[in-house]
Amino acid sequence: MHAVIKAIEARQPALSAIRRDLHAHPELAFDERRTSGIVAERLRALGIETHTGIGKTGVVGIIRAGSGARSIALRADMDALPIIERNTFAHASHHPGRMHACGHDGHTTMLLGAAEYLAVQRNFDGTVVLIFQPAEEGEGGAREMLADGLLERFPFEAVYGMHNWPGLPAGSFAVHSGPVMASSDPWYIHLRGRGAHAAMPHQGIDPITAGSGIVQALQTLITRSRDPLEPAVLSVTQFHAGDTDNVIPDRALLAGTVRALTHAMRDKLESEMGRVIQGLAAAHGVQAEFDYQRGYPPTVNAAAEAALCAKVARAVAGEAHVHTDMPPSMGAEDFAFFAEKRPACYVWIGNGPGEDGCMLHNPFYDFNDELLPIGASYWVRLVETALSA
Repeated sequence: MHAVIKAIEARQPALSAIRRDLHAHPELAFDERRTSGIVAERLRALGIETHTGIGKTGVVGIIRAGSGARSIALRADMDALPIIERNTFAHASHHPGRMHACGHDGHTTMLLGAAEYLAVQRNFDGTVVLIFQPAEEGEGGAREMLADGLLERFPFEAVYGMHNWPGLPAGSFAVHSGPVMASSDPWYIHLRGRGAHAAMPHQGIDPITAGSGIVQALQTLITRSRDPLEPAVLSVTQFHAGDTDNVIPDRALLAGTVRALTHAMRDKLESEMGRVIQGLAAAHGVQAEFDYQRGYPPTVNAAAEAALCAKVARAVAGEAHVHTDMPPSMGAEDFAFFAEKRPACYVWIGNGPGEDGCMLHNPFYDFNDELLPIGASYWVRLVETALSA
């Protein structure tokens, strides 16, 4: 039985209308001008101190109550994905090639719903920083907001995030301390051999053969160089070489991603990859340039903040609907940049069964509007608990 705040529950039709409008007008990373405009307009209409253009298109709202000096931050992401939506309902994307396929429309709306209530009731003592972040989907909007002085301009002592999770029962929560999501590190291998006629391979140095060997050898780093009890993923996702069937090319490009839950594992895999790549390149007589890039770090929940969030989730959803044993996801989140700067907690809110293709990053995905008052109530109770008067 959900203990949803009645005033927020009464606002569900209005919140659903906001969410569906955002879904119909998705905007990609750092282009969330309409979305951020709607957010800023609604915050200002509530009398909330509002700052725009943080991290390019980010919005920050400030709500103060009482005389307390403590401050916490709540974060929602706003961007959509470059996906062609396959849904046919009325609020499907009006912009071909852009789609809210990850629920950021719902995340934004839940935080707006909480802002409405907090701005009126102010049943807390301190400051709430509302972070409406751009460009979560691979472009690092959190990093850009930090670089733009987010912490210096709007100090907070802890930060909290929430993401919907298909497959988890609707309105339930999952939260635990420690790693929640993995790092995401892209890498590139440039191989240079010597081109030749395909009928005379002995006159060339084949980068495709070398690349094929590298692809196979990289997989052994997961099966033989990694502790089997420590999660990690190494995926080769691109192999580009050649333009025609009768020429051995002189170059090849391989690319992929590494996912890990600790910085130590990231370091180990980067080092081991370099060793394997250079060794096999030398064996095949090709030159190899290895470019390993540090992307999103692991998202790690602090113990005290995770315990607080679990307590609040139980108050909103009930004991039976809060899961503390859900394993980490090997997906990645740029909320991790916030979590590196301040104690943090990132929770999952169940979006329902996820059947019929309604999974994240799927062209048939749609956020479950039943979650809007539940998620907004969670945000409010979190503020009221963390900043109790």
